[in-house]
Amino acid sequence: MAKIDLAKVGKNLLKSADSGEKVELQSLWQDQPVVVFFLRRFGCQVCRWMASEISKLEPDLRANGVSLVGVGPEELGLQEFKEGGFLKEFVSVYSSRYTALNVLPAALGKKVREISSKAGAAGIQGNFKGDLMQSGGLIIVTKGGEKVLLHFIQDSPGDFVPLDDISTALGISATVKAGQKPVCNDDVCTR
Repeated sequence: MAKIDLAKVGKNLLKSADSGEKVELQSLWQDQPVVVFFLRRFGCQVCRWMASEISKLEPDLRANGVSLVGVGPEELGLQEFKEGGFLKEFVSVYSSRYTALNVLPAALGKKVREISSKAGAAGIQGNFKGDLMQSGGLIIVTKGGEKVLLHFIQDSPGDFVPLDDISTALGISATVKAGQKPVCNDDVCTR
């Protein structure tokens, strides 16, 4: 895991999705540990599925005094994302981009096709509005920013942190089970 300068990173400004207020990223971990989920795009079907998966941990996180916050790169698609209920608390904006050379093969790769299939089977739709070159990730920070427990940046749009890894990093027990990834065959993942 790469060393992260939380004091420097924490100064980045985010905009509250509810109030419009600008807050520093470090305010998210000031009073409690936090899981910060960085979405690629609010309209991304895969991101929506990942958000619905990580949201399964919310009751266990809350019971252990841990906050879960989603951060998106732009406001485009935010209202539709909120109405879909994929995550309860989120802010925006950040920026970390793929290059054209690595996003296209990754977006068409097996992991993305499998998660898109799973999302579709769960009734989760998406769109292609917004910055398609955006990357996502996840960071878990202890209260007061004393330590980074987990730091993850997507190499591919289909990369995500399993729920067990999140609860293990936090040292908590989770009562939920991760959704099953779909099995690719001629009917699924090839359309």
